Amino acid sequence: MRIVCKDLKYTYEPKAKNKTYALKGVDLTIEEGDFFGIVGKTGSGKSTFVQHLDAIVRVQKNSGELTVGEFDLADTKKKDFRDLRKKVGMVFQYPEYQLFAETVEADVEFGLKNYFPEMDEVNRKNAVRYALEAVGLDYLKIKNKSPFDLSGGQKRRVAIAGVIVTKPEILVLDEPASGLDPEGKKELFRLLHELHKDFAKTVIVVSHDMNVITENCNRAAIFADGKIVKSGTPKEVFSDEAEIESYGLNLPTTVYLTNRLKEAGVEIDSDLTVKDFTETLYGTIKETGR
Repeated sequence: MRIVCKDLKYTYEPKAKNKTYALKGVDLTIEEGDFFGIVGKTGSGKSTFVQHLDAIVRVQKNSGELTVGEFDLADTKKKDFRDLRKKVGMVFQYPEYQLFAETVEADVEFGLKNYFPEMDEVNRKNAVRYALEAVGLDYLKIKNKSPFDLSGGQKRRVAIAGVIVTKPEILVLDEPASGLDPEGKKELFRLLHELHKDFAKTVIVVSHDMNVITENCNRAAIFADGKIVKSGTPKEVFSDEAEIESYGLNLPTTVYLTNRLKEAGVEIDSDLTVKDFTETLYGTIKETGR
């Protein structure tokens, strides 16, 4: 499903005389198949934007256009978004705080009962098993445990399983790596790439970590003051050091190193992943002897 946003505006105080806008005319297209990164400092509008994608935040009257596949989210008369939410899964920051049921199985199963009430018990249990095993948990060992007795990492995996159990076509994650150590981040994104290959045709990640975006995303956008100020491939988006810093963001490590090498007279042209950067740098050193 393609996402098309045109001149989208949003205010949290619609009745105020002098409104303050969280979104100030966002224009963005996210293609089916993208692993898309959204960055921006706190208050830039990125979370408000992604919460529009499954109508948690509604498009306000005369405030722009937003379509997600066949769904027109600017239709203010529409009240039921169940069909949309079957196809767009939202994982909030610290998703483990969303756990509520007495058992892991009941927690993961909740979305299925809500969105697919016609599904029989056998198929529901199979879907729950698939979701838990997809996030690296042993279904038989964990299904009857209380989610509140699990470790922090296990809680996060169960919460993600509760979103992917419906096999959404679009998976949106707001700061999914918050609080994770480097190995935890690596494992999380390995999982997300597996889901991307399996059923989540489009993955959208909101992050303040530029390295997460350059390592994993094929396209990205920077939010600043309620607008998108730059979009494209990570290489295009993060190429200008002064510009990135002007938006209050840190440079991706590979961009920083590339620029420092350039200042030292070593020119390298690589993608921004650590793997490609190191291979290109090694080739340059081997060729030039410096």
